[in-house]
Amino acid sequence: MSEAEIAGTAPAVIDVKAGKAYFWCACGKSKKQPFCDGSHAGTDFTPVQYIPEKDGYAYFCTCKQSAKKPLCDGAHKELRNKS
Repeated sequence: MSEAEIAGTAPAVIDVKAGKAYFWCACGKSKKQPFCDGSHAGTDFTPVQYIPEKDGYAYFCTCKQSAKKPLCDGAHKELRNKS
């Protein structure tokens, strides 16, 4: 599988609604980060569905390196340290 493009180095904070489906961009190519816009077409990537259990803020990964995809786990901090 190819490697995702790094779309950002900080989480995208999104006000989410319980029960609503959100489709997170896994490839990093979407122009609507952190969500999918279909830019993954022709790649090995597929969007990741996220359905929150309650209303509130969710921290979506934009570096595409999180082990807790689609949510941020702080992996972007390592990318900053490598710069």
